[in-house]
Amino acid sequence: MKVALVGNPNVGKSAVFNRLTGASVIVSNYPGTTVEFTRGTMRLGGQPAEVVDLPGTYSLEPTCKAEEVTAQALGELAAGDVILNVVDSTNLERSLGLTLQLIKLRKPMVAALNFWDEAKHTGVQIDVPALEKELGVACVPVVAITGEGTKTLVERTLQATASPCDFDDSRRWCEVGRILGTAQKLAHRHHTFLERLGDASLKPLTGSAIAVAVLGLSLGAIRLVGEGLIAYVFAPFFENAWSPLALELSALLGGKGWLHDLLIGKLADGTVDYGASFGLLTTGLYVPFAAVLPYVFAFYLVLSVLEDSGYLPRLAVLTDRIMHKVGLHGMGMIPMLLGLGCNVPGVLSSRIMESARERFICTTLLAIAVPCAAKAAMIIGLAGRYGPQALVLIFGTLFLVWLVLGVVLNRLLKGESPEILVDIPPYRVPYFKGLLKKVWMRLVAFIFEAVPFVLVGVLLANLLYALGVIDLVGRLAEPVVTGLMGLPRESVGGLVVGFLRKDVAIGMLAPLGLSFRQTVVACVVLSIWFPCVATFAVMLRELGALQMLKASAIMALTALTVGTLMNLVLKVAVG
Repeated sequence: MKVALVGNPNVGKSAVFNRLTGASVIVSNYPGTTVEFTRGTMRLGGQPAEVVDLPGTYSLEPTCKAEEVTAQALGELAAGDVILNVVDSTNLERSLGLTLQLIKLRKPMVAALNFWDEAKHTGVQIDVPALEKELGVACVPVVAITGEGTKTLVERTLQATASPCDFDDSRRWCEVGRILGTAQKLAHRHHTFLERLGDASLKPLTGSAIAVAVLGLSLGAIRLVGEGLIAYVFAPFFENAWSPLALELSALLGGKGWLHDLLIGKLADGTVDYGASFGLLTTGLYVPFAAVLPYVFAFYLVLSVLEDSGYLPRLAVLTDRIMHKVGLHGMGMIPMLLGLGCNVPGVLSSRIMESARERFICTTLLAIAVPCAAKAAMIIGLAGRYGPQALVLIFGTLFLVWLVLGVVLNRLLKGESPEILVDIPPYRVPYFKGLLKKVWMRLVAFIFEAVPFVLVGVLLANLLYALGVIDLVGRLAEPVVTGLMGLPRESVGGLVVGFLRKDVAIGMLAPLGLSFRQTVVACVVLSIWFPCVATFAVMLRELGALQMLKASAIMALTALTVGTLMNLVLKVAVG
């Protein structure tokens, strides 16, 4: 038996899903698409049943890929499967439009009236027996985050039947109005503080100020948590527990040879240098687990708070206008936001964009012009000695590149950027237990999706080193790097190592004694240049080989153009 959870976006489907399924869940893409859905199991009448949390939709007449997937999945339900329609009790009118469409599918169905506590607090009074009579299906008040009503919901799901009612499509919203008149009453009340804050979040002036404050606090929290985990948990583990094991294996392998270099990599003064050894069991494990995973955890934690509180849709609406300039809509801000912590989860989250064109633009802009937290910290450390003007030039140039390149790609690539269709939920206090479960699910998905590709990337880079390809590229690039960009010959090594770790590569520039001009140019070029191996591996998986080649060509051309122009402009301006 299958239970399909269906509802509008932001009606608490995930919270209902978590209540029904517990911890054993699987996140996967719907066959033939990049749209994610979640599957789990529950017990119905003593028998196991599969629960599927389908993407949120406003209608069974799809307007985007996610809604198309939901409509297709509902069409594939077998006899005996049940539709569990999650309804927002605080906004019954909007939810019932979809409910009436689901009833016409003639499948056993139950309506879960979620946010029942909020409805009572906000003056919404729903006559449940009257609503059941109008719809012809069981209606169960629930508060998913606390579990209220869940037991009754499971019992009514087991007894679910198809509705005998018949609603004419052309009069659907007239029927919704009639049902509301029968089953709902509204009491007068004053706006709450959270409602006033929600309204202020959408207005250009106050919304921009709130956005700056929220993003500033979010990035500060991400950096604090991410760097804290690296400094006090992951780095000590690798140094104190993993390094001795790696050195023992190194000794067993004789300390040299192709197998040693493949598994352990090159040793530095007899020790493992996780930023440069580049073995599968050293750098290959350190990069995803110790360098990336802490930031991924921190970002997913902050992202889940922003999601569950209801802020992200407001940020998407607030930034929709500028995002359309670069070929995306407002939801494209979320991958960019993630990318400021680590580009890997940013690339993975580009799946929320509906079309392949949008995903290409999103991931390309992300890899080129959105510096991750580790890279940004190294840039600040390297360029900070020249004062704030150097940092303003570096990060200001990256933003300008992001904007200009986005506009160019938007005009050159065929297709359109769809309008944003997003519901604005009320602000809510996140449910901590559900939030942690969501973070855990995302971390597991990241480990299984990203880590294998990082290992493949490390293996590929090892082969390129062994074959002398990277050294050859370094020699070939030297005339361009020194002649056009004005950087010293020694900086070529940093650009090459940038493929492995951007922050390590920037650190390699510190001993070179770069001038103000060279420091600014080097930091910008290294940021735009090829993504780190972890981001490259995930981009290859998400875009495919051909699109990744196109993105790589754009990166190389952009780095060359911007580096050359900056060198010429700064020569004139500062000498």
